[in-house]
Amino acid sequence: MSAGAARAGRVAEARRIVVKVGSSSLTTAEGGLDPDRLRRLVAVLAGAWDRGVEVVLVSSGAIAAGLAPLGLKRRPRALPAQQAAAAVGQGLLVHRYTEELAGHGIVAGQVLLTADDMTRRSHYRNAHQTFAKLLELGVLPIVNENDTVATTEIRFGDNDRLAALVAHLVHADLLLLLSDVDGLYDGPPSAPGSRLVAEVALADDLARVRVGKAGAAGLGTGGMRTKLDASRIATGAGIPVLLTSAAHAGEALAGGPVGTWFHGASRRRPTRQLWLAHATEPKGVLLLDDGAVRAVTERRASLLAAGLTGSTGAFSAGDPVDLAGPDGVAVARGLVNFDADEIPVLVGKTSAVLRRELGAAYEREVVHRDDLVLLRY
Repeated sequence: MSAGAARAGRVAEARRIVVKVGSSSLTTAEGGLDPDRLRRLVAVLAGAWDRGVEVVLVSSGAIAAGLAPLGLKRRPRALPAQQAAAAVGQGLLVHRYTEELAGHGIVAGQVLLTADDMTRRSHYRNAHQTFAKLLELGVLPIVNENDTVATTEIRFGDNDRLAALVAHLVHADLLLLLSDVDGLYDGPPSAPGSRLVAEVALADDLARVRVGKAGAAGLGTGGMRTKLDASRIATGAGIPVLLTSAAHAGEALAGGPVGTWFHGASRRRPTRQLWLAHATEPKGVLLLDDGAVRAVTERRASLLAAGLTGSTGAFSAGDPVDLAGPDGVAVARGLVNFDADEIPVLVGKTSAVLRRELGAAYEREVVHRDDLVLLRY
């Protein structure tokens, strides 16, 4: 079977698809929503829905949609202005989607997420249950970050990472990233000689790809790098990714030879490891000596106090923290078993010394290997 036929087969077999569309694919150059673009996208999604495919739409565009009503010509840099634009634009965006989907007999449901919904395990479970019930009831969820009140989410830059995490959250069979470019190129798309990369089989292949900055339209903030990061997250969960332009959405969902296909990993990482690696934000850093780095990365061992040289940040027991070597580069992330103010008394001490000086409760691992994921190995 050819690569193209294999791809077409995977798309045809997908029963649950997360589709992400960027601001530049939905708006005019002046910043307002483009009704024709949105209508064409909804028609494509409705066609897939009618074929029995469950669709979850992650849509940028709230801030961009709010620009014209507020008399703004470009996306503002100041955070309060961004939040104001999002407050105005989010309602307009979802209203448009709701009307267009209703014309196809599809009920839309809005889901606004923040970092807490992905980084706190209890919120993560609740979000999973919400999506499951919406899809069970035949509702097409429309997802966006809660830009109106969030700060970190807006500074993050784009919904690509969110879409990958949502694909993982809902156990999607495919992630479709729609952009203003028709795929991944082996150089800047506008540069002479740059060629479209039809498929990416291994994560290592991405390291050889040069990427540029955000599009020139000034509406979206995500560039190719965020899409590659999103692809790493999704494919690590065994979910293939198709990157193409919004203009080719219909062909993409029909299994046509468009865009760039990222193969999903044949061996999925455990859900807990994916959550730790991609859906958490570290609250601090544990500093390790060379021996501890080798123990963690080569022997997959737990982190013991004897290998600690210090820590930074304010964290509590149970928080995610990065584990960094003497060079300051994070090699792993894990859930720490001690508060930050306890670390100084633990540094460099063996379990026997800790038991003698502080009691049996301090003999435990600083980070247990079951609560640890490697970031670079």
